[in-house]
Amino acid sequence: MKIQFCGAAQEVTGSAHLLTLDNGFTILLDCGLYQGRNKDMKSFNEEWLFKPEQIDCLLLSHAHIDHSGRIPKLVKDGFQSDIISTHATRSLCAIMLLDSAKIQERDAEYYNKRLIRKKKKKKRSKATKAAKLRVPLYTVEDANAAMDLFTGVPYERWFRINEDIEVLFRDAGHILGSASVTLRIQENGKTKTFGFTGDIGRPNRPILRDPLPMPKVDHLICESTYGNKEHEAAPGESDRFLEIITRTCVEKKGKLIIPAFSVGRTQEIVYMLDQMETKGLLPKIPVFVDSPLAVNATTIFGAHPECFDDDLSQYLLIDDNPFGFNELTYVRNVNVSKSLNGISGGAIIISSSGMMNAGRVRHHLANNIDNKKNTLLIVGYCSPNTPGGMLRDGIEKIKLFGEWKMVKADIEIMDSFSAHADRTEIVDFLSNQKKNLKKIYLVHGNLERQEALKAYLKENGFNQEVEIPALGQEFEI
Repeated sequence: MKIQFCGAAQEVTGSAHLLTLDNGFTILLDCGLYQGRNKDMKSFNEEWLFKPEQIDCLLLSHAHIDHSGRIPKLVKDGFQSDIISTHATRSLCAIMLLDSAKIQERDAEYYNKRLIRKKKKKKRSKATKAAKLRVPLYTVEDANAAMDLFTGVPYERWFRINEDIEVLFRDAGHILGSASVTLRIQENGKTKTFGFTGDIGRPNRPILRDPLPMPKVDHLICESTYGNKEHEAAPGESDRFLEIITRTCVEKKGKLIIPAFSVGRTQEIVYMLDQMETKGLLPKIPVFVDSPLAVNATTIFGAHPECFDDDLSQYLLIDDNPFGFNELTYVRNVNVSKSLNGISGGAIIISSSGMMNAGRVRHHLANNIDNKKNTLLIVGYCSPNTPGGMLRDGIEKIKLFGEWKMVKADIEIMDSFSAHADRTEIVDFLSNQKKNLKKIYLVHGNLERQEALKAYLKENGFNQEVEIPALGQEFEI
């Protein structure tokens, strides 16, 4: 059989890996959307390295859009087979893919309106004349059609996708419902084992259980997002977060803007604030979660306690709503969202998206980034070419909605909030694989970090061949 790397190859987004058995049966591992501005990846989301109608099964590791976001496009282009995930991933995809479809439709509508206005002007370039109206990558209708193909399965139960292939989902501790994927394949009278880590979570993080080691496998696809980094230690995390809140919202009476993914990161931040409030540590300031998707996702969290760790289960005995307190307001309405710009005095605004390349947080940036009273707190990975990535790198001005803004607000970074394992945690997660594993394929990371992780694996006793696949590259197994 062979594996072809159709996404997240020397990139952090767009996860998609195609496994083809000797008998022609095809399994797609993830089907993610590319999120970034790399010109070389401009056509990635529109094109396929395979024929969607010929894929026999899609196994989905988790619901993040960089892993699931092209599924409606896959269905639109002819895929009609099973999409298999954990129950919680299926629940999250029901809201996340719909939200993504609405964004695709809105973006196309906005682009087309601007194009039509340009064409109506008397002086217009040949390029403008030739430009075509944009069609959404996919629509709400496509997202709904995709959800009809989903099947949810529990953790820790081997299930068959045909008579020769068994699959196991094991808790990866990354976001609600996230899983590593292990395949046991009967081929030519032999049993082969193949693994995909998905995104590896971190031990001792709030809300979710710790990631569990995978069964031993022969070949493994492994993520490498933080392959050259160690995260900030967790013990001082809450103290530092409280210090940033106090300095910004109490002392400077400014706004603390926290761009956060609607699923996972937002709930973790709210849970930490809830604990501070319960202990009487949180200043009496308004807190807003400004993301309809985050509101819906938080409801889904409450419906899947099978994913909670012991600490949250115990906390529920003293606080039956770990994602809500008196000063917290969940914002759905767009007019209420706009009104937050007029708030005077200290406030916390948590809004998506985490990379700041879409969503309501871009409006909050535009209205607050040039005020030195305010703070922008970055709490997760941002692709280099996104606004979040550029702000992490220390740019002095940023273009938002066609207008350049000077970066006068404080920029704080807390990678301890990351839901991705750092290099030490990756090695710990893989430690049971040292003896059996024949080859490791590193994905979901930029090349610099992948090369660093490859060297670090060697330093820590992994003597197997470690490959860093390029986009479209195939390997015989």
